[in-house]
Amino acid sequence: MKWFFQHFLSTYRPSPKELRQGFQSKYLKSGLTLQEAAEIKEEIKLAFERDKLYKNNVIGLNDLSQYIAKDRYKVSQVLNEYLQKNFYSLLNHYRIKEAKHLLITQPFLSVKAVMYEVGFNSKTSFYSAFKKETGLSPNDYRSLTMYAS
Repeated sequence: MKWFFQHFLSTYRPSPKELRQGFQSKYLKSGLTLQEAAEIKEEIKLAFERDKLYKNNVIGLNDLSQYIAKDRYKVSQVLNEYLQKNFYSLLNHYRIKEAKHLLITQPFLSVKAVMYEVGFNSKTSFYSAFKKETGLSPNDYRSLTMYAS
């Protein structure tokens, strides 16, 4: 049975070209130019890296679009096509990156304090996103990196 599922998944997995064609047809009428996409991509990067927008615990795609003053649909297209992430994957990426930094540089902060500091509202969501990004729980990550130093 396991072989059947592996065979099925490997046989019927869409190729990168098929995925690109799916994106192209989804955004066929968007009117997004390459230059505009590059500008939006840079503004998203600045919003997250410089302005740390991810710390807002109730942020959504609409908020990001308003913050950078760009059309929501085009922001979503840039995220999907040019960054290969949806909004929440990108949001969690930045949050976990900051959490990893805080866990190491501020060992006196509790994991819960770090969770709130980086914008998570839920311990379950934080632990799940952290483990998905690092393969470890926040406590294990802190312990392993502290002993490795």
